Amino acid sequence: MSDKPENTTHFGFETVAETEKAGRVQGVFSSVASRYDVMNDVMSVGIHRLWKDAMMDWLAPRAGQKLLDVAGGTGDISFRFLKRAGRGHATVLDLTEDMLIEGRKRAEAASLSDSLDWVVGDAMALPFEDNTFDVYTISFGIRNVTRPQDALNEAFRVLKPGGRLMVLEFNQIPNDLMQKAYDIYSFNVIPRMGQLIANDRDSYQYLVESIRNFPDQETFLGMVRDAGFENAKYRNLSMGIAALHSGWKL
Repeated sequence: MSDKPENTTHFGFETVAETEKAGRVQGVFSSVASRYDVMNDVMSVGIHRLWKDAMMDWLAPRAGQKLLDVAGGTGDISFRFLKRAGRGHATVLDLTEDMLIEGRKRAEAASLSDSLDWVVGDAMALPFEDNTFDVYTISFGIRNVTRPQDALNEAFRVLKPGGRLMVLEFNQIPNDLMQKAYDIYSFNVIPRMGQLIANDRDSYQYLVESIRNFPDQETFLGMVRDAGFENAKYRNLSMGIAALHSGWKL
């Protein structure tokens, strides 16, 4: 028996073994999969759609590009990407198969099945060859990864030279008073919405807590650079409630 201490990480405000987190995150998203898109609209009053449009504006998809959308869930980012590109292909990878099942239904309804692949996989160990994709996106997903730096390193590996990383994630508001007001809303309203709409308070309690444990914008920018990305920058959205981080594999 080894006496080596087990590495730990955050699951919301709880400290857990790294080996436990992926399974627990998978449980959260399996539980909310069928109501996930509805809850996104309700929680953000639809503002998440504007954030995702801002992501596409900065990304500027081009015809023929190959996208890897990690933690892509029900395909929201991939659908936007394909619409902007006009012609291309998107691979949606997610740890939770139930989320991908919901995404496949959306793709069939939109007659986009031929332009999309759906893969169950781990952001920290992508099942793809080096230098495969033109664009890598991860939207509201990297804070759920056990080791976000490993995910960024994998993003760099699978992108082609000249490829683009784009991360959309909740971040920190650079104003203490506004952050406090946002925290009051997040901790008191969102879990109750989760109970009413998805019949799952605990999963949305975790999601709120996970935002508070995620690195601030400058710290995460350093992680993007540590993965090897150049011309790395970020833009705050809605005063910093969310942020876009961009980097290039040059």
